[in-house]
Amino acid sequence: MVVQRNGGNHPTASNGAAGGASGEEEEDERAQVKVDSNRNRNEALYSKATLRSDNHEMSKEELRRQHQAELARQKNEETAQRLAGGTTATGNGRSSSRTSNDLIAYKNINDVPPRDLMIQVDQKNEAILIPLYGSMVPFHIATVKTVSSQADTSRNCYIRIIFNVPGTPFSSQDPNSVKNQTDIFLKEVSFRSKDPRHISEVVQQIKTLRRNVVSRESERAERASLVTQEKLVLAGNKFKPIRLTDLWIRPTFPGRGRKLPGTLEAHDNGFRYSTSRADERVDILFGNIKHAFFQPAEKEMITLLHFHLHNHIMVGNKKTKDIQVYVEVMDVVQTLGGGKRSAYDPDEIEEEQRERDRKNKINMDFQNFVNRVNDLWGQPKFKEFDLEFDQPLRELGFHGVPHKASAFIVPTSSCLVELIETPFLVVSLSETEIVNLERVGLGQKNFDMAIVFKDFKRDVLRIDSIPSTSLDGIKEWLDTTDIKYYESRLNMNWRAILKTITDDPQNFIDEGGWEFLNLEASDSDSDGSQESDQGYEPSDVEPESESEDDGSDSASLVESDDDEDGSEEEDGSEEEEGKTWEELEREATNADREKGGESDSEEERKRRKMKAFGKSRAGPISSAAKRPKFRR
Repeated sequence: MVVQRNGGNHPTASNGAAGGASGEEEEDERAQVKVDSNRNRNEALYSKATLRSDNHEMSKEELRRQHQAELARQKNEETAQRLAGGTTATGNGRSSSRTSNDLIAYKNINDVPPRDLMIQVDQKNEAILIPLYGSMVPFHIATVKTVSSQADTSRNCYIRIIFNVPGTPFSSQDPNSVKNQTDIFLKEVSFRSKDPRHISEVVQQIKTLRRNVVSRESERAERASLVTQEKLVLAGNKFKPIRLTDLWIRPTFPGRGRKLPGTLEAHDNGFRYSTSRADERVDILFGNIKHAFFQPAEKEMITLLHFHLHNHIMVGNKKTKDIQVYVEVMDVVQTLGGGKRSAYDPDEIEEEQRERDRKNKINMDFQNFVNRVNDLWGQPKFKEFDLEFDQPLRELGFHGVPHKASAFIVPTSSCLVELIETPFLVVSLSETEIVNLERVGLGQKNFDMAIVFKDFKRDVLRIDSIPSTSLDGIKEWLDTTDIKYYESRLNMNWRAILKTITDDPQNFIDEGGWEFLNLEASDSDSDGSQESDQGYEPSDVEPESESEDDGSDSASLVESDDDEDGSEEEDGSEEEEGKTWEELEREATNADREKGGESDSEEERKRRKMKAFGKSRAGPISSAAKRPKFRR
């Protein structure tokens, strides 16, 4: 191919091949332009999609705020209706403790056994006999508050017994603090003995007897406050009871013997847990179950069934509302002295496989039991109880401190629970008034959660030290469960707040209900006040601009000060090099003329000259001359 140059500076081809090559180059350029245009269009679509996703996120947050505002309105209306009806008071049912009028050691003086004149303890009649003025006086053990002994350097031992008297009653609701105010009571007695062994035995017997009586009386008071329940109807010939074996129970049965596993059986109207011992038996009626939970072992060491009850029942001598049966899915054993085993050790792999199989089998047995019980609860006669085993949602869980130790707290469809560590935590969402998230702010690593219940007599539940990374998830969960939440930067004194609400509910309603916790509203008010402060301009700004045109004295003084400042800025470079006395004298003279002080300029000029030329030229009079003061 021969390339020739025509009249222009552009090369041309002399045959058709060159034309074909140039056509291919043009097609390549068009293809490149097309690809670039498609790329720009894709980038534009991507940017639009990104903006759309951002708008979607913003709309989601806005929807949550609108939903919370609607919940706040509904919650304030419900609270106002409940406070107007006065349905927040609930009793504790623990006023059945015995008073000192019921404490009778001996019904007749003849029943007092003849004893020597020394302190004696009557275990049968639960009394102590104290010698007073030559007679043995009995005192019931429940009247004793404290007893102590002390020895001195003379080998004498002293015993001191302090009694419960009006003003320091045995019970906080003892009517003796009001009645029998004119009677004389014995507050304390002290005895001296030379037999320290006898004194120590008496002190030990009194403490042991008092502890047993107090424990028995507290158990009696708890049982008196229990709600009477119906008897458990055994399955019998109707159907074979649903059974789950080899279970442990919490709280445990009292006693120092070896703990035994038991069996949980589902009968006609309730569950029964029992062991091989006849006295270790617990009946849980279906009508008393408020919530039932099934939590399989995933990252925990146990698989459990938990029952939260409406009314307390007794497990041994313990009064409780929460009963749990569980199985350990793996043995908590630590091998001592063994070396570190390899990850590819066949025995180690086989042991891990056995543990997984055991955990899966236990979870499957519990799941089958739960499914069969759910089918039983689906019968028409149990519809009124509305029972079903609820399973915690681990993906919504968060760490916090509900009591004293940190725990993993997990929501369910109807509760907020923590079922591994004791004491257990079960919070019914239907009983929750509001939730306040406290210590929420920038730079905080954790925050607290305060759960306010609809019963204002009930203490507010606090969950402390929740990581700030769980804040958004908790907000989303609370919003989806229709629970109104607020945020605050400080912890609230909820006991005082609830007391104020219950004392004056009408004032609480008139002031907007729970809206005093609304941090966003307070922030918007403060922002509005700041904007109003920024928009405010003092009234003396405009007259100051107008006074610049006036010939007042104040304006002239301001202008003279500005001129002085300007002259100082201009002479700043000369002052850095150092001014002579003549220059300083000239500046002082000009300043005096501007201020109208020309009468003193001659004398000041003479003084500056005498100071400038020195003592030799000034003569002996200059020694008495004062040092000139320069005006600046």
